[in-house]
Amino acid sequence: MVLAAPHQKVFISNLQTIMRIKNDFVLREVCGENVIMCEGLKAIDFRKILALNESAAWIWKEAQAQGDFTVESLTERLCEEYEVSTEEARSCVTELIEKLDKEGVFE
Repeated sequence: MVLAAPHQKVFISNLQTIMRIKNDFVLREVCGENVIMCEGLKAIDFRKILALNESAAWIWKEAQAQGDFTVESLTERLCEEYEVSTEEARSCVTELIEKLDKEGVFE
């Protein structure tokens, strides 16, 4: 996953913390790349364009489908969808959520 601007590190300490993606952020495919963009007036800030690899894009789509989600709910779905251990799935989900949280993507 590629993020545009470095920020301070944020930790999601509770796997049951309920999160929701802000309405301003959408996933688009641009020139074959999965990109999260901020729509509306905030879209002028190009630091809020985030490129995701395929697995990160899958997690994003699953988070959107769930509406209110937790690290644990995404981890469970990742394990159901792919042959991956719970520990590996949780690590991937946590890493992505922490990076997106730094960018202010969640309510």
